[in-house]
Amino acid sequence: MASSVLLLLLLDSTRSLPPPRISFLLNSTDRPLNHFSLPDVSNTTALLLSNDASTLYVGARNAILSLDVSQSDVIQLNKQVTWSPSEAEMESCAGKGKNRQLDCPNFVHVIEAVNSSHLYACGSFAYNPHQAFIDIRSMSVVHQAEARAHCPYNPVERSSAVIIDEELFTASTTDFKGRTPQISRFLSKDGRPDVNLDSSVSRLEEPTFVSSSLDPAEKKLHIFFNEVGKEFNFVRQLQIPRVAQVCKDDVGGQRTLQKKWTSFAKSSLLCQLPKQLPFNILEDMFTLQPPEGADTSETLFYGVFTSQWSIRPESAVCIFKLTDIRNAFSGSFKTLEKETYQLKLSQRRDYLGKCGLSNASDAELSEVKKSFLTNEDIHPAEKVLVFPEQKYSRMVVMTTQAANGKQFNILFLLTESGFLHKVVSLDQGPRVIEEIQVFKEPQQVKSMIISSSKRVLYVGTSEGVTAVPVARCSVYRSCSQCLLARDPLCGWSQTRRTCTALDGSSADIIQKVEGDIVGTECQPSDEHVMKREVVVRLNELVKLDCPKPSNLATLSWSFSGTKALPSEFPQMRADGSLMFFASPTRFGGYRCQAKEDGLRELVVIYTVREAYSPRHLPKPVTETLASQSPGDENIGTEEPTVSDGHKNEATTTDGEGSEPKNIHKGDIEERVTVAKGETFSRKTHSTQDGSGSEEPAPTSRTDSRSMLNPSQSTPNQRSYYSELVVVTFLLVVCLLVLALGFLWIWKQKKAVSRGNGMFSPEDKGRTNTCIQVSELTTLEGGPDQTITQ
Repeated sequence: MASSVLLLLLLDSTRSLPPPRISFLLNSTDRPLNHFSLPDVSNTTALLLSNDASTLYVGARNAILSLDVSQSDVIQLNKQVTWSPSEAEMESCAGKGKNRQLDCPNFVHVIEAVNSSHLYACGSFAYNPHQAFIDIRSMSVVHQAEARAHCPYNPVERSSAVIIDEELFTASTTDFKGRTPQISRFLSKDGRPDVNLDSSVSRLEEPTFVSSSLDPAEKKLHIFFNEVGKEFNFVRQLQIPRVAQVCKDDVGGQRTLQKKWTSFAKSSLLCQLPKQLPFNILEDMFTLQPPEGADTSETLFYGVFTSQWSIRPESAVCIFKLTDIRNAFSGSFKTLEKETYQLKLSQRRDYLGKCGLSNASDAELSEVKKSFLTNEDIHPAEKVLVFPEQKYSRMVVMTTQAANGKQFNILFLLTESGFLHKVVSLDQGPRVIEEIQVFKEPQQVKSMIISSSKRVLYVGTSEGVTAVPVARCSVYRSCSQCLLARDPLCGWSQTRRTCTALDGSSADIIQKVEGDIVGTECQPSDEHVMKREVVVRLNELVKLDCPKPSNLATLSWSFSGTKALPSEFPQMRADGSLMFFASPTRFGGYRCQAKEDGLRELVVIYTVREAYSPRHLPKPVTETLASQSPGDENIGTEEPTVSDGHKNEATTTDGEGSEPKNIHKGDIEERVTVAKGETFSRKTHSTQDGSGSEEPAPTSRTDSRSMLNPSQSTPNQRSYYSELVVVTFLLVVCLLVLALGFLWIWKQKKAVSRGNGMFSPEDKGRTNTCIQVSELTTLEGGPDQTITQ
C-alpha cells in the first residue's frame, strides 16, 4: 500500500504547466483596478449583485453597504447600514473565551435578496448569530432577531445560504463549537413547516459547506460540501467531496420524519486523473447556467479541488454536468446497517431520492432514513485541468463567443497569495492568459462574484472591494501581441489598428485563440518598435534593456546586421539585457528580438555611438548632430513590432556578459549609461576570481543626446583634462622639493669640511664657537639663518 502511494506521488510530481503569460502586480498602470474601502469597514465576506448589475451589496464587519457600480471605472458608496453587537454582547462573547477584536464583532455571512424591496442578512454577531431584514430604499434594518442554524457562530467558518421564492435554505452548524451540522429551510410559505435534517442517524460527518445551487426543472436544491468518509477504513480521516440534494417543497412525513427531509440524499464527486490519487478537497464550486433558451440539463458545475496528500501546492478543476448528478440520485443506494454501522449496497427502490414522499408509508420512510448515499460516484464530464504549484481558493466562470463563433468558457481562479488567474481551456490544455494581483496579505475569508453583462469581476477582501475588468485588450499594442495572448475576449481590429474587446461585430477582427499564428493577416509595422540612441565615452559601462513582451517569450540580440552577437561580445544577462564597456568595436546598432509560438518580432533597436570631447571633435558639434551614427546602416529593416511590454524576468540566458581584464581589486566607480538615456553610478566589488558584483545607484537623469556637447554637460560630470593639469603640477612640485633637498645636503657636507680646518694644537680641544651657514634659502624664499651653539 505504501509503495503504491509513493509511486502515485512520484507520478503526480511530473505534471507541469507553463507560467501565466503576462503578470500584473498590484496597482499596475497597465492593468488598473478599481478599489473601494472605508476606514471603519473591513472583511467583506459576502457579496450580492442586483439584477441590473448596477448595485453591489456588501456584507462586511459590523456593516452592510450599498455600492453604486453602474460605471465600470468607479465604485461609489450609496448608503451604509451599521449593524454591530452592543457592548454587553461584546463582553459576553469575550467572557466565553473569544477574542474581543477578532471573534466578537458581527461578521456578515449571508446577504440575499428576499424580494424587490428587502434584503436578508445573517451574521456571527458576537458568537450569537442574528438575522436582519433591510429595506433596500432606505438601507435601514426593519427587523432583527437571533438566528441559530441560519449561519455559523464562528466568523471564519464556511456555510451556504440561498433564498428561493422568499424561502431561506441554509447549510450551517447550529452550536457554539461548530460540531452539529444542519441543512434547513426557514421562512417557509403557504403554511408549510420549516424542515431540517433528521439527527437520529448521523448523515453528515464533520462537513465543510461550500455552496448551493437550484435545479429549477426538478425543484431540487444541491448542496456541495466536504466531509469525512466513514465508509472507508483508512489510517487517516479521508476527506470526501460530496453533493447533497433536498426537494424544495419537501414538508416531511406524517409520522416518521415529521418536519424532516424525506428527500435527503448525497453522492460523491470524483475529481481524479487516471492512475493518480484523487483531488479530494473541494475548495469552491461555481454553477454555470446554460445559454438562455437552452435545456437546464446543460448546466455545468465547475469545482476547484486540492488534495490532502499533496506535498506541494497543487489544484485541479473538474467540470460536472447536471444530467450526471440527476442520474446518480436516480440509481441505487447504500444502506447503513445498525449492527455494524457499515454502508452496504441495498436493493434498488424507486422512491429513494425522490420528491413528494409526504404521504409515504412508515416502512418506506424508515428505508429513506437508512439509505441516503448513492452507490455510484459522479465523474467529470470533461478532462481534468491540473495546475501544479498553485493553490486556488475561489473561482468564477463566464462564457464568451470568439470571433469565429465558437464558445469558450473563461475561468477566473483566485490564489491564496492574492493573484487572480485568467484561464482558458484549449485542446492542448489550460492556458493562463494573465495573472493579476488583487491583494497582498494572505486571507482566510474571500468572496467573488462576476457580472457577465458588465464584464467585471468583484473580489471581496479584508481591505474592501476590488473591481477587476475581465479583459484589458489595449495592453496588447501590436497585432502579433494581440493574437499571441489567445484571449477569446480580445481581437485585432484591422480598421482601427488596435487590440479591442469583441462587441458582436467581428467583420474586421483578427483572432487566433487556437492553432498556429504564423502566417496570419497581421500587417508589418514598426510604429511600436522602441528606437533608442545611447551616446557614451570610451570605457563607460553601457546597459541595454530589452523588456520581454510576455513570460513565454525568449529573447535574442544581434549586432549591426549580424544574426547573433559575435562570440567576443558579452552575452545576454538573466534579465534579458546587455551590459558591456564601450570600445570602438562595440559602437553600432543593436537589435533585440522576442520569439513566441514560432513568431519572431522586433522589440527594441539601439544605436550606441561615441561622445567626443571638445579637444578632439573631428568636426563642429552641429555637423556631428546631423551626421549618421556608426552602425545606422546596419540596423536592418525587419518589420515585426512590439510595444513597451510589461517587464518580467527572463527564463533563459546565455551568460552574464564579459568584463574587461584590466579591472583592479577594490571598489571602482564607473559611469553607466543605460538604455533610456539615464546615467548611473555603478560600484564594482572585485572578488578573488576577478568577477565583480555591480550595484547601480541613480545619480542624474540626462538626455543621452546632450553628451555630444560636453560644454552642456551637468556639473557633476568629471573633467579628465583638469585632472591631468593637477597631476602635472604636483609632479613639478615634487621634483623641485627633491632638488632643494639635495642642495641642502651638499651645503651641509661642505660646511662640515670647513670646520675641520679650524682646529690647531694650541686649541687643545677647543672648538670654534660659531658656525655660520649662509646661502641656504627655504622653499618659501625666507632670509638666511644663523645657527648658534
